[in-house]
Amino acid sequence: LKAEKNTKRVPSFRKLLRTSQIKLDNKLKNKQYKQKSAAKKYRKEQKKLREAVRDAISRKPFPLEECKKKQVGKSKKWEEKEEEDALPLDMMDEDDLKLMEDLAQKASFLTRDLSSNEPVHIKKRKHESVIEKYEKVPRRLQTEPEKELIHLLPIKDKSGIIPQAVEKPVLNVAHDEEEDTEEMEETEDFIEEPLPVLTPEEMAAQRRQKLQERKMHIAALASAILSEPDSNIKKLKELRAMLMEQDPNVAVIVRKLVMVSLMEIFKDIAPSYKIRPLTEVEKATKVKKETQKLREFEEGLVSQYKFYLENLEQTIKDWKQRKLKKSNVISLKAYKGLAEVAVKCLCELLVALPHFNFHNNIIVLIVPLMNDPSKMISELCVEAVKKLFKQDKLGYASLGVVKVISGLVRGRNYDVRPEVLKVFLHLRIKEVELQKDSEDIAPKKKFMTYKEKRKNLSRMQRKWKKAEEKLERELLEAEASESKEKKLKLHTETLNIVFVTYFRILKKAQKSPLLPAVLEGLAKFAHLINVEFFDDLLIVLHSLIASGDLSYRESLHCILSAFHILSGQGDVLNIDPMKFYTHLYKTLFSLHAGGTNEDMGIVLQCLDVMFAKRRKQVSQQRALAFLKRLSILALHVLPNSSVGILATNRVFMQTFPRMDLLLDNESQGSGIYLPELDEPEHCNAQNTALWELHLLQRHYHPTVQKFASHLIAGAPTEGSGVLPLDLSQRSTTELFETYCMKGMTFNPPVASVAPRRKDTFSQRDSFVDEELNKQLQQHISETVAHKHLDFAKHLKESSLA
Repeated sequence: LKAEKNTKRVPSFRKLLRTSQIKLDNKLKNKQYKQKSAAKKYRKEQKKLREAVRDAISRKPFPLEECKKKQVGKSKKWEEKEEEDALPLDMMDEDDLKLMEDLAQKASFLTRDLSSNEPVHIKKRKHESVIEKYEKVPRRLQTEPEKELIHLLPIKDKSGIIPQAVEKPVLNVAHDEEEDTEEMEETEDFIEEPLPVLTPEEMAAQRRQKLQERKMHIAALASAILSEPDSNIKKLKELRAMLMEQDPNVAVIVRKLVMVSLMEIFKDIAPSYKIRPLTEVEKATKVKKETQKLREFEEGLVSQYKFYLENLEQTIKDWKQRKLKKSNVISLKAYKGLAEVAVKCLCELLVALPHFNFHNNIIVLIVPLMNDPSKMISELCVEAVKKLFKQDKLGYASLGVVKVISGLVRGRNYDVRPEVLKVFLHLRIKEVELQKDSEDIAPKKKFMTYKEKRKNLSRMQRKWKKAEEKLERELLEAEASESKEKKLKLHTETLNIVFVTYFRILKKAQKSPLLPAVLEGLAKFAHLINVEFFDDLLIVLHSLIASGDLSYRESLHCILSAFHILSGQGDVLNIDPMKFYTHLYKTLFSLHAGGTNEDMGIVLQCLDVMFAKRRKQVSQQRALAFLKRLSILALHVLPNSSVGILATNRVFMQTFPRMDLLLDNESQGSGIYLPELDEPEHCNAQNTALWELHLLQRHYHPTVQKFASHLIAGAPTEGSGVLPLDLSQRSTTELFETYCMKGMTFNPPVASVAPRRKDTFSQRDSFVDEELNKQLQQHISETVAHKHLDFAKHLKESSLA
């Protein structure tokens, strides 16, 4: 026998922090006492075992012949004397001899002590009878279970601290060992039975049959629950129990099917309100049968929904921690598929049931998975959050998600994926409580008090006034003015958390990969920022651009954010953002038909905010310089970017006066155009011409040709050179996206030309075509030469002048 070992786990450090010192001391005393009692018990058992073995050996009966042989050497003299005194046997009758022998045998067992090895005819000693001594021998080595003391928390009173303890009986180890041996025998008997050997075809058929049975069972339970949810709510438990399928052949598929089925069931039967727990008073009151049935349904629905979410959470945790269950039914590879299905179910419930119970718990599960290394899981969670933001009209769910994202970014020390912050761009926030002071100052409509009515109105007038006020209150409730105030309040709180997150990153993590997402978010919500932060924010944005650490796209977002700030509430500020104009003008030539062509959409937004919305603050020299540089840039980009740039030039010509100066080849002032100068105010753009439009008029894209011809005509709003309505009524960014060439296909598609039919005159036609081409090339070369001579004479005359 061995002493029992303490198999309890060592408590964690966090658990030790929550435990008092007195309780820890009592635990230590209990542990030491148990060890001492176990050792003492072991020593007692060993001692009793040795005594029992010794007594058993001493009480073992020996035959008479062996006793006589052992005592031969010791009692030779006694035997000789007995032989002398004994009668000769041959002088006795046979009957008398037999009788004597029988009496000797009886006397040996009646008068002899069985525990002694002495001869039969020795003198009797005073001792106990054999039967009484035999009854005193213990039949079992086991003693009664000893009582152990368990120390509890002490009680303190006026006299001092009073220790507390409770007796605990020792477990019957022998009984447990017997049960274990019985279980082992049962398992051995079970193992001994030979299993039937199946072929692969039979195993596949058996698996299909099991899977079909499980599917039918799931379908029957789901249809019963959906047909009568109130009556069959208990079947949810039966269906949820199938999440623990133990058959390894069908466990993975069955668990996935049950997860998806339960998700669809909860989406269908969940009410459009949040179920709250009943109070003690409500439980004690008697209600109708219908009300009691509804309460039971709601209680069962909430509990089963909670258990279902816990199962999904545990599945994801097991996959994350690479843990297997004790049954070892499902492999680690299959756990990944189960975790993906669990994440899909959680995402669906996040979007479908934002009003129901445990929605905040789902948010806490989904938001950290947006930063998961697995691309599939992170994309699922990001898309679910985007959908939630788009459909959330009131703002409760959006506020909860924004809070968790802000805590995640701060807790991870800004080491998260940019997609986590980019979901803020999908928030439905268009207005917040910016003019709260003015609303508070404005007089609100007040109803007359009873004293005022009594004083100023007659009885009939008071009656009519009361009816009017009642009607007005009902109208205010119908307009849902209260919900609008709640919505504004929620949106304001949400946007404050978003801006706090953005400002923290701008302050502490300027070199973080989150910076582009921050700048993009500031560009979208800049018109909602409080005016008090404008000066500091513009300084930070300019310092980021001047540092040179930003990429081209990030600098464009900085410029866009600055002008969104100045075009909204920033109109009241007297700030001239010339440095932002200069930076955009300087970096326009960085765009090309390669990698940066996608950034043209941000450039078009910047130009729209910088010129169309601030046309009164822009000088003519600045507008001319941008018009010329954009025309040059249109030659180096893809067709959709050229269309967007030419549409912007059209806005320039229609918005600013005297832009048609660049359509004339005669100079309008002193100086020479300096295309490489980065200052738009001093590059003398009025002394150049838009010769690029003639090249764009011969562009292979038909839409670019139309825009170029329209600008050469002076961008008229009516007449022969007017654009079609489908082009003139669209914005620049819309045109850029419409004629996008991401698929590397011509947009719009070119109509195929039918092949020319061969006939007998084909050779003559080809000869005529060659002659016409030669004449056309000679004419073009002569025309170009004459134009070059005219241009050289013009330059010579201007230099002499």
